[in-house]
Amino acid sequence: MYYLGIDVGSVSTDIVVIDEDFNVVESVYLRTKGRPIKAVQEGFKIIKDKVKSTDIAGVGTTGSGRHIAAFLVGADVVKNEITSHAVAALSLDKHVRTIIEIGGQDSKIITLENGMITDFAMNTVCAAGTGSFLDRQAERLEIPIEEFGDYALRSKNPVRIAGRCAVFAESDMIHKQQLGFAVEDIIRGLCEALVRNYLNNVAKGKDIKSKIFFQGGVAANKGMKRAFEEALGCEVFVPKHYNMMGAIGAAILSAEKQIKWTNFKGFEIADVNYETASFECNGCSNLCEVAVIKCEDKVIGYFGDRCGRHSGKVAV
Repeated sequence: MYYLGIDVGSVSTDIVVIDEDFNVVESVYLRTKGRPIKAVQEGFKIIKDKVKSTDIAGVGTTGSGRHIAAFLVGADVVKNEITSHAVAALSLDKHVRTIIEIGGQDSKIITLENGMITDFAMNTVCAAGTGSFLDRQAERLEIPIEEFGDYALRSKNPVRIAGRCAVFAESDMIHKQQLGFAVEDIIRGLCEALVRNYLNNVAKGKDIKSKIFFQGGVAANKGMKRAFEEALGCEVFVPKHYNMMGAIGAAILSAEKQIKWTNFKGFEIADVNYETASFECNGCSNLCEVAVIKCEDKVIGYFGDRCGRHSGKVAV
């Protein structure tokens, strides 16, 4: 039997299938692009040719779009990202004490003791250090994001860049570039600045202990890994499925629940037609554009608000 984990975030949607020993059998990474339903459906179209719906014994969802995904697929477990990332890390190594997770639009830190979460913090306001910010800088420098880390490791004299704010970091980078500094030194300086920003904000006041796992899409950046190791003075480990840990944790949680009958609706929902509309929420100064998901003119959920005012509830 297999277990399905779905992590729907603002930037990416990750879907994994694990076996009874928690080994990843299938995995799909897709860009959410503001359309979480479509992303899940596209992922199901890929997986349904490899795994039978009847072989799925449990389903877990996580991420900012976990409630919509849960309603859509028929989830048995719905958990937040903190719990899911911790469960996935501990399944690989019981000695993990700190988890650094940096995704497309947010970052978080989780501390553990004896396999239990003792503290955590999240940053969803400032873009500095997130995957989307690094993507933008790579595009501006005309360097593939996959090569960003390699450039940083080639640096001999990293440039100090202001990294407390995404706007300041970008303007400082442009200034250093105009002064003629080498691209690799600028990139290395950026990685170091973003690590300082993370440690001074997200991880401020947290007891960071080894063993440390680096998770999320940004963990693919070798420059960021090296910068964390130099700042913390110890080795930082990047797990094999670093960008899928949330989905893996959700799948494991569904397996550990020991469900007798799963609520899974099957991979066939990939062919169901859903409609999406949107409105601007005036509940606070964020003025979020909230997506409304409908099926046969019935509202089944919301997606896109930062505070959870709408996405924290699902119409049934």
